[in-house]
Amino acid sequence: MIAALIALAAGALHALALADPWTGQAHGWLQGLSLALLVAVLAHAADTDPARWRRGLALGWLYALAWLAGTFWWLFISMHTYGGLNAALAVAAVLALAGLLALYYGVAGALFVRWAQRARPAAAALLFAALWTLAELARGRWFTGFPWGAGGYAHVDGVLAAYARWVGVYGMGFAAAWLAALAALLLVRAAPLRRLAPSLVCAAAVLAWGVAQPPRGVDAGPAGPRMAVALLQGNIPQDEKFIPGTGVVDSLRWYGQQLQDNTAPLVVAPETALPLLPRQLPGGYWDALRARYARPGQAALLGVPLGDLEAGYTNSAVGLAPGQQALYRYDKHHLVPFGEFIPPLFRWFVRLMDIPLGDFTAGAVNQPSFEWQGQRLAPNICYEDLFGEELAARFADPARAPTAFVNLSNIGWFGDTVAIDQHLAISRLRALEFERPVLRATNTGATAIIDAQGRVTHQLPRLTRGVLHGFFEGRSAITPYAAWVSRWGLGPLWALAALVAAGAAWRAGRRAP
Repeated sequence: MIAALIALAAGALHALALADPWTGQAHGWLQGLSLALLVAVLAHAADTDPARWRRGLALGWLYALAWLAGTFWWLFISMHTYGGLNAALAVAAVLALAGLLALYYGVAGALFVRWAQRARPAAAALLFAALWTLAELARGRWFTGFPWGAGGYAHVDGVLAAYARWVGVYGMGFAAAWLAALAALLLVRAAPLRRLAPSLVCAAAVLAWGVAQPPRGVDAGPAGPRMAVALLQGNIPQDEKFIPGTGVVDSLRWYGQQLQDNTAPLVVAPETALPLLPRQLPGGYWDALRARYARPGQAALLGVPLGDLEAGYTNSAVGLAPGQQALYRYDKHHLVPFGEFIPPLFRWFVRLMDIPLGDFTAGAVNQPSFEWQGQRLAPNICYEDLFGEELAARFADPARAPTAFVNLSNIGWFGDTVAIDQHLAISRLRALEFERPVLRATNTGATAIIDAQGRVTHQLPRLTRGVLHGFFEGRSAITPYAAWVSRWGLGPLWALAALVAAGAAWRAGRRAP
């Protein structure tokens, strides 16, 4: 019972580590403490519990349930407040999603307890890091993937951030899990220091190298001159955004006026800033926008739905620029389950909610960038920037690689919650992985400019209407992470973690009585 309570409390600490509700900041040390507590109770179960693997399954599952439910609890707001789903059903849905995803970590806990019983602390720490990483990768990839709140995001401001350009968020998560497990096992199993000396030296080297790294991105191949940008944040109430006569009229009026009046070389409006198909817009509205950006000196990227009943509808970004032979178009590739497409057998659940979205058609994973004044701007829409391995596909040809990312989002579905802070941290991690600036234009926040070092240089207050003016400088150098992930995806991490886990299982079998 005590172990179960510790696992639940540790999972809650993990959720706080990603973005605390007071400052919105991430705390890598807290995530490390959380994982160390989990390893401690798992190691105790491995050494004392006759039904070892079942105990590990339960503890790993409870930990992840508290962590994941505490991380994306704000899904309740989208389902209940804006979707009209009964409050009890919305709570049950959040817990059900967290419980299903927690199974990955339950299996990891079961295997750790099964194989770590006979492993020395140094080997057991590597085993935990490998199993943890496999669970993270599975959650982020299988069944469309939902990697929101991956452990590596807690370290966006920490020592391990230096490793983002090499191994990305999952590699950072591996390092964090290994360090936490090593510390926990050193205390729980009280192994002689001479046996752990090599591992402790490695741990110290990992931390020291992270501390010693100079800021990156400053000399990472500037691409073109510094460019001024205007990012629009309309703060359209989510419960009015798609209602004709209220939110729709407000959106078209405000965004239309800003797109017409702004003089910045690049103007960006968020996801579904225009909530109607171009042919549904008031007479002359779309033609006036196109004519406005046919004049020299300015371009715009704006979110708008496109398509028709026959070809299918897309959640898209449109680029308007002078001298265009054809309209630039980016179609969202990684769609949100239930919001943008309905998984098989779940149409009944969607019918319980009153959300004005349905089945969209997905775009290709590697779509061309929007080229403007020497910059190659790569749009992504809403939570697509969770999937760094998919963004990396655009770096397969270094000559055509993006010089900057542009994220168009609407987090208004989740109210004034830590979802805004968590999503900002996600974008900052992408900036670190690829050493590219990220321009974020959102409906309610966080509208921000992030430089190639992952630092927020300009930001609007959340839940306000305004225009963020600032500058960014694109980059052209290719990070090691972008180079290998664009070729092989996350396969090398899968293989490394699987090999470590398989080696531990083999050694455990050999040491069995």
